[in-house]
Amino acid sequence: MFKNLLFLISIGLISNAMAQTKVPAEPKEQPQAGALQVTATKGKVNYGPKVLDYEAKAGYLDLKSDTGKVLAKIFFTYYQKTGVDTKSRPITFCFNGGPGSSSVWLHMGALGPKRVLLKDDGTATPPPYQNINNEYCWLDKTDLVFIDPVSTGFSRAASKESPKQFHGFEEDIQSVGSFIRYFLSKYERWGSAKFLAGESYGTTRAAGLSKFLQDQYRIYINGLFLISPVLNFGTNDYYVGNDLPRALYLPSYTAAAWYHKKLSPELQADFAKALKESEDFAINSYTTALIKGDWLSKPDQEKLAEKLAYYSGINKEYWLNSNLRVDENRFYKELRRKDGLTIGRLDARFTGTDLDNAGESVSYDPSFSNIDGPFTSSINDYLQKELLIKEEKPYTILANVWPWNYNNVQNKFLNVAENLRDAMAKNPALKVYVGSGYHDFATPYFTAKYDIEHMFLRPETKKNIRHYFYNSGHMYYINMPDMIQFKKDVDSFYDWALKP
Repeated sequence: MFKNLLFLISIGLISNAMAQTKVPAEPKEQPQAGALQVTATKGKVNYGPKVLDYEAKAGYLDLKSDTGKVLAKIFFTYYQKTGVDTKSRPITFCFNGGPGSSSVWLHMGALGPKRVLLKDDGTATPPPYQNINNEYCWLDKTDLVFIDPVSTGFSRAASKESPKQFHGFEEDIQSVGSFIRYFLSKYERWGSAKFLAGESYGTTRAAGLSKFLQDQYRIYINGLFLISPVLNFGTNDYYVGNDLPRALYLPSYTAAAWYHKKLSPELQADFAKALKESEDFAINSYTTALIKGDWLSKPDQEKLAEKLAYYSGINKEYWLNSNLRVDENRFYKELRRKDGLTIGRLDARFTGTDLDNAGESVSYDPSFSNIDGPFTSSINDYLQKELLIKEEKPYTILANVWPWNYNNVQNKFLNVAENLRDAMAKNPALKVYVGSGYHDFATPYFTAKYDIEHMFLRPETKKNIRHYFYNSGHMYYINMPDMIQFKKDVDSFYDWALKP
């Protein structure tokens, strides 16, 4: 379990001991949606020489109990291409993760008509920060709705209502699901093809919603975008006694060590080959050794430590002193300790410095610090000046929603891969995009591969999943070469998912 405060507030995976999920129980008073209070503006987005006109609606939707009591106000931003029949236009509901994150990252980083200006490798420019036209916006393919769950963005529980009633896996699924159902009715979008796009814990939400929307409202989804997914927390959560993530993280160690030129010449020469070797070693030799624990002989421990050093760039003695289990927090510090640098968690390409070079864990994530200021400034400026939202309360980028309620999975791990499997079995038309960054430690790419392979899908269903890989981190779209490829992949995915 992450112990550093940074990891409790970052937008990536935040996990406790959790479990395989069950079908959410029907609450006594399930949230219902009510009146909207919105602003309406018009805009243009340029795709090279082509221009797309759109209307933007931003404001609130009331969540109400069955008795009509207002429980919360959900803030959203809705982009709709103008001059077309909505029946011919797909609609995509978008959200980030945390839990506790607003939708700012997808909104201002990749999908929306404006994006934060960054350098081509994703490094922030000096403040003040700028918003620019997003030529990779998804509006040429789909209308977009960005949702800020309760306590994030401008969304808040109603007066005298406890926000805790929305802070949990089931509670979150029910409130966001209710929003989607009402939105489809309010804006007459039931006849549109429907997609969900989530990032990080937002993929947990999207997978949960794929089943909940079908079971609760009979809303069948055409496609899911799982951007940097976390589906089974048992494959992601480091703690003593759960060795599986230690094996699944190793290929990410190899990727980071390759990027920082800490591997041997033969591995450094071929990135794809290095990853393939590391994956094979992780899933075979390393997993077997981890299961053995102290049954592993001393000579075998020595041999294993040598191989782990070979694939990680971390010396053999450090692996031996760590019981052959170097967790990610130590890795961030150790990989470039001699250089006086630490590496990033959300994106291992980034480096930072601590007070000193001692210690076993880092004091902050330099890859998160790189995006925190630019995205916070940009969303506030954009909402005020272009969407005409005049709010006195702050737009909460990352909310403290802890403790997040996982009562539905007591003494187990949350595993929404099973929700997704159930939804795909009932809806054979459901297509799934899975996107992973090689340098992402929040939701490592190999854990996503493992989770999909353990859904045990039939061949005719498994072909409905496509996995894409990128050469940066958790928010791979901040890296311009990946942003370009991401847009190409998204376009082809929409074409495939909407093919009759």
